[in-house]
Amino acid sequence: MKPLEVGVCSWSLQVKSIPELKGFLDRLGIDLVQIACGDPHHAAWAEGDAMPKAAKAAGFRMGGAMLGFPGEDYTTPKHIERTGGFGDPALRPERLERFQWALDRTHELGLTDLMLHAGFIPEVGDPGRKSFLDTLGTVSRLAAWKGVTVAFETGQETAALLRRTLDDLKCPNLKVNFDPANMLLYDKDDPIAAVERLAPDIRTVHVKDANRPTTPGQWGEEVPLGQGQTDTRKFLLALKRVGYTGPLFIEREVGDQQQRLNDIAHGVRFIREVLG
Repeated sequence: MKPLEVGVCSWSLQVKSIPELKGFLDRLGIDLVQIACGDPHHAAWAEGDAMPKAAKAAGFRMGGAMLGFPGEDYTTPKHIERTGGFGDPALRPERLERFQWALDRTHELGLTDLMLHAGFIPEVGDPGRKSFLDTLGTVSRLAAWKGVTVAFETGQETAALLRRTLDDLKCPNLKVNFDPANMLLYDKDDPIAAVERLAPDIRTVHVKDANRPTTPGQWGEEVPLGQGQTDTRKFLLALKRVGYTGPLFIEREVGDQQQRLNDIAHGVRFIREVLG
């Protein structure tokens, strides 16, 4: 894989089969994808259990897998705070089981990287922090047995809190899937400053643009690359400055399939123009 190579997130294309994904990648002129694991309840694949075999034979490259949990509700930030990742103690056993399924799927795909949302990380001093970090420690151990690195997607916490959490955990296979737009959508942090703080642990990147919410407690607005407050140009140059050389996966989560395809095609051109 070339440094800062451009790819796309499979779920952004709203595809249901591997041939459909391959067709869209061909139209975009790229062959690198971060692929949804394909849980029956989240970004399911028509191929079912045969998806890994089909994906490996399709003629594109994969730069990691992505897991979403059944029951995660993104209606509002408060909804996902209650339902996201490993946040609810009552759901942790079930979600650790689903995580083990995703580790097996990652292995079947021939990959060593798995991305997910950990959930809202409790602040230092919160009584729920120890049990949450214990769960993430379990995630690390389960992944290590499979030779997998797990990258937590940014956005639901400040970069300072994520930095402190990774430092407290001291798990070398727990890293960061950096999404600058999420920091604005959740109204949590400054993406450019966060790059500097999290640089040593950025494993992979979602390239997405957004504006902060205008009403507290509501979502910000996701927009095409270069049109929002992320300052994507400055963000990409910041990644280069801190020495990041991994892939850049364009993610687009609003609009119908054709609009997403158009916006992703624009994103491919935009990133290549910025990086020369």
